[in-house]
Amino acid sequence: MESSVAHLRVLSLLAMAVLLFSHQGGAANSDAEMEVTETNQVLGTVGAILDYSSRIGKEQKVAVEIAVEDVFFHTNQSLILQLEDSHGDPIQAARAATQLINAKDVEAILGPRTWEEASTVAEIGSHSRTPVLSFADLAPWTTMKWPFLIQASPSQYAQTKAVASIVQSWGWRRVVVIYEDNDSSANGVIPHLHQSLLEVDAQISQFVAVSPFASSSLYEELGKLKRGQCRVFVVHTSLPLAIQLFENAKKMEMMEKGYVWITTGAITSLVHAINSTVISSMRGVLGVTSFSQETGASFHDFYARFVRKFRLENPEENNYEPGILALQAYDATMAVAKAMAEGNIEGQALLEKILLSDFDGLSGRILFTGHKLPPASSFQIINVIGKGYREHGFWSDGLGFSETIDKGAKYNNSMENLGHVYWPGGLPSTPKGWTRPTNSNKLRIAVGNGTMFNLFVTITHDPVTDNYTFSGFSVEAFRATVEKLPYDLSYELIPFMGTFDDLVEQVHLKKFDAAAGSTAITAKRYKKVDFSLPHTDASLVMIVPAQSHTNNKAMLFLKPFTTSMWVLTVVTSLYNGLVIWILEREGDPELRGSVIRQVGTLIWMAFAMLFSRSQPGEKLRSKLSKMATLVWLFVAMVVLQSYTANLSSMLTVTRMEPTVADIETLKYNGAMIGFGNKSFAKSYLTEVLKFNPNCMKNYSSPEGFALALRSKEIAAAFIEAPWAKLFLDRYCNSFIAAGPKYRVGGYAFVFPKGSPILSDMNVALMQVIDSGRLRELENNAAESESCIDVDSNDQDVSLSPSSFWVLFMLTGGTSTIALVMYISMNV
Repeated sequence: MESSVAHLRVLSLLAMAVLLFSHQGGAANSDAEMEVTETNQVLGTVGAILDYSSRIGKEQKVAVEIAVEDVFFHTNQSLILQLEDSHGDPIQAARAATQLINAKDVEAILGPRTWEEASTVAEIGSHSRTPVLSFADLAPWTTMKWPFLIQASPSQYAQTKAVASIVQSWGWRRVVVIYEDNDSSANGVIPHLHQSLLEVDAQISQFVAVSPFASSSLYEELGKLKRGQCRVFVVHTSLPLAIQLFENAKKMEMMEKGYVWITTGAITSLVHAINSTVISSMRGVLGVTSFSQETGASFHDFYARFVRKFRLENPEENNYEPGILALQAYDATMAVAKAMAEGNIEGQALLEKILLSDFDGLSGRILFTGHKLPPASSFQIINVIGKGYREHGFWSDGLGFSETIDKGAKYNNSMENLGHVYWPGGLPSTPKGWTRPTNSNKLRIAVGNGTMFNLFVTITHDPVTDNYTFSGFSVEAFRATVEKLPYDLSYELIPFMGTFDDLVEQVHLKKFDAAAGSTAITAKRYKKVDFSLPHTDASLVMIVPAQSHTNNKAMLFLKPFTTSMWVLTVVTSLYNGLVIWILEREGDPELRGSVIRQVGTLIWMAFAMLFSRSQPGEKLRSKLSKMATLVWLFVAMVVLQSYTANLSSMLTVTRMEPTVADIETLKYNGAMIGFGNKSFAKSYLTEVLKFNPNCMKNYSSPEGFALALRSKEIAAAFIEAPWAKLFLDRYCNSFIAAGPKYRVGGYAFVFPKGSPILSDMNVALMQVIDSGRLRELENNAAESESCIDVDSNDQDVSLSPSSFWVLFMLTGGTSTIALVMYISMNV
């Protein structure tokens, strides 16, 4: 930025010097002047500074001349046109501006198209109070520095959003930008393109500045790009330089399968002027450009006259159609003419009249706002095919892609909906946008070591062969994901013994192509690298020692038996009591009486047998009663003993509860806490949960955590969820999780910002998850961990009929047999 400002100051001083010391005279450009008769009224004199060596300059010259003819035709008034050739040189443009103002007495100047030319001419124009209508994109501050400078073409910065939308449509994450080495690119489209790509999560992996005067340098730069990894190129140069670039790219086989080329309006707006021989080297290119509706009688009249005139003046050209820049030059001339038609005005008054212009031009609506036309909001997308090109569709800011630009157009967020694109090499399938570098056989994948449990990452070194072997859940998850990629990915795993923050930094510096292992996603790390989808949870869990708690519920006496067991016991007792009552009723007068008395006696008899061998009244007389009662007393004894034992267990069993309920208790008491070595937990505990760093210790093994918790060296340990689960599985009776989980992003694979394989890895990882393979790997890791605590706490189990069904069948069957025998003997 500082260099461009310094350059601008030099040009401004030079322009002033030209203005002060140039000769006042000069030969008139008689070819460009319009003959004015004495009967014609002269509106005024307007100058135009054009680059005749460029196609744009040639088109603009013809366009402004036709505009002058139209002014005379419609108003019978003459607009004198003075033309100067800048040769594309800012210094020559400054001299031309001085010549026009001092020698030709022009009242306004048209045409500086590049930023360099516009800045020098604007300095001269503002000093002499002469309005300058430029066709270059201007920075917001330019009109404050040069109040007589007007941007006469809509800003093209919005085209960068169209380019970014194309990149987003096909899921490309990295882009190489090739631009012409001049201030126009550095201060204009390139910064906007960078921002637009960031908004769609795409990165510019490389900026390549090329010079139009060094073809050998261009060839060398293309060679470097071919050896690189990115295959999506955005080109923003002048047309002549673009032609050189694509011709060299074709020779180097960079217009073939796998490559993507996108051109900005600087090139695409002139694609109609490229001959068939040259355009054949651009097959498959996508281009973005401004456009006009090209409807109405005025346009068709202009088009026909332009073609005839351009052919006569430029027979060497292959195509004579006007581009959007020619239409803009015509409209700018008409805007000046309309302002001059208000009367004999100049300077500030003329500037204000031009800024008030409001009419439908050939290039669109002409209505200046703040010294500028409104920025373009819609752009046309073209696709070069064969020896020509086709109009592939449109992109509108805030709406998206469409096949037409009419009122009834249907818009989509993705360009895929516009139909088939002819890509370089003529392939129907979309290029993936990247490839492995030709100077590298394998991708370097770092594997972080030092996790608490080796089940997730295990790195083994063989000192004899000096080889490393890698295993564990995270490593296997990475391998399974790579296997799902739609192409072969050659890679090598490399051990990394530093912290995970150091690992992320190394990936950020592109020392590694990716990192596989248990790296947690955090906001701090996300600023430097990209992460894949998480392959497991990484919440932070608080682990504390467990303490006992006696259960003393009021209804605990019912819990030794299940509901069905209680029902069966009651029913069996009533049945046995009924049988004894029937068998003993005739011989025992106490069993007779009213119905109510007999029912009460029966119920009392049924349940009294559970606790006593005696019966109501005298002893049992019937042998059948004695047989049934003997069996029932045996069963009752077993049931009662089982009930007593289970109830005793429930009254004395301990319940496990945490010694610390929440983190506020820890912070209030200033208790020491522990966290995992190499874990993100330290920063999370201090920055998010606000623990005192002086009250924290780190541990590198589950044994270290267990010993510290048991010895009360620490009151709590904060462990990442996967390790916490394995830790509690190992120490199942000593420790317990307490409080909520503190969620973070999860464990994921790490990639450099804008990595081209990230999107493919995410798709592959989702396939691994959907297929159940990831769950299988996770279960295999968890199953290998078993509880090593000696003491165990039995779970409360209520006794059910399944434990006593034989006994109940025995007593019920015995009572039934006694009853049947009694009935048969008394029939």
